[in-house]
Amino acid sequence: MRVVWSPRCFGTDMANVMYLVHRMPYPPNKGDKVRSFHMLEQLLQDHRVFLGTFLDDPADEEHVPALASMCADLHLERLKRPWAKLRALRGLMQNKPLSVCHYVSGGMRQWVRATLAHHHIDACVVVSSPMAAYLMPNPQVATNLILDLVDVDSQKWRRISTAKSWPMSWVLRREARLLLGHERKAVMAARQSFLVTERETRLFDAVAPECRGRVQTMGNGVDAAFFAVSQARASPFPSGEQAVVFVGTMDYWPNIDAVQWFASEVLPVLRKTCPAAVLHVVGRNPAPEVLALASPAVRITGTVPDVRPFLQHASAVVAPMRVSPGLPNKLLEALAMEQPVVTTPGCALAIETDERSGVLVADDAGAWVDQVRTLLTQPERKLVLGGLARQHVLNHFRWADRLAPLRRSLSIDQEREPR
Repeated sequence: MRVVWSPRCFGTDMANVMYLVHRMPYPPNKGDKVRSFHMLEQLLQDHRVFLGTFLDDPADEEHVPALASMCADLHLERLKRPWAKLRALRGLMQNKPLSVCHYVSGGMRQWVRATLAHHHIDACVVVSSPMAAYLMPNPQVATNLILDLVDVDSQKWRRISTAKSWPMSWVLRREARLLLGHERKAVMAARQSFLVTERETRLFDAVAPECRGRVQTMGNGVDAAFFAVSQARASPFPSGEQAVVFVGTMDYWPNIDAVQWFASEVLPVLRKTCPAAVLHVVGRNPAPEVLALASPAVRITGTVPDVRPFLQHASAVVAPMRVSPGLPNKLLEALAMEQPVVTTPGCALAIETDERSGVLVADDAGAWVDQVRTLLTQPERKLVLGGLARQHVLNHFRWADRLAPLRRSLSIDQEREPR
């Protein structure tokens, strides 16, 4: 289905950009949507934006008019999960990556072609390798294609496959192999590509050596004005409870694995010395495995209207992702809320931690118990670490600074002749 909105009026000296995103980038309330929304904000400063995207959450429907008002044109495809799954299954028989098949749309393909034909498009900015499939066959856009892979998704599926049993392990290994081939072709077709951390960039260089030099790092940021402590914000936790908070989308396997591991390996030992500690799993769409964790020691909130009260009033914030591609926004948001975070070495590496970052690293269950216990029993130290945490994101994770590579690739800062 398509929703057509009347184009806005823009200055005649503004360049035209086609922006293709696999998930509607507004509101910015979920990891990948946060990044793509702030990219959209950067583009809108100097461009007419022709946005093609998918809506996969009915709750986002009410925000479509606001998104449309930002853009010169909006093409919106509503992603029906049963049909998307059927397209993905068809990919099993066609030797294609399921991730790419998931986002196949005749309507999107027609809109891309019509927009290229009827408007002078100066550049095409694409988020995720599946969306690049709409432009890769078109030599017209090759020199003006800018691709944000975000993460090396093929290697994420490879890592997850090792934790799954057959036949899912076979499906995921297949996806890793085919998607890597697609990622390599997409990067070779683009003028410039980005990944979210240096670690992901080095990983892609290793698995796609022919693409070396074509990918650079463009990190995530955080809206520190929004994620700030407010004395007017009430606590959502019962009095006397020590809330240990995990925030994330809870149908995403790395998050599911994280809370399952923490609930089984860390929390029982922690509660022997900190009996008031209760794990709060805060996030939308909790999977059955997550709901099964519910107990007096584990509370599952599901979707909350505002995550900030849970972060601000937490006794400890944890991010125990063992499969941790990219740079999780949840960590940056907690740090901005003056919360030190206990996390894994892989996530800590992505945040460029040092002794002044407010990030505590734990690499096994015993270390996790010690680090979380420190936050629960040493409030003075937690307060100092929280101040360091916010200063760290203010110094290093402003969105405008982080997205500067995108602006440079589009030459936004160079003066243009009027159209």
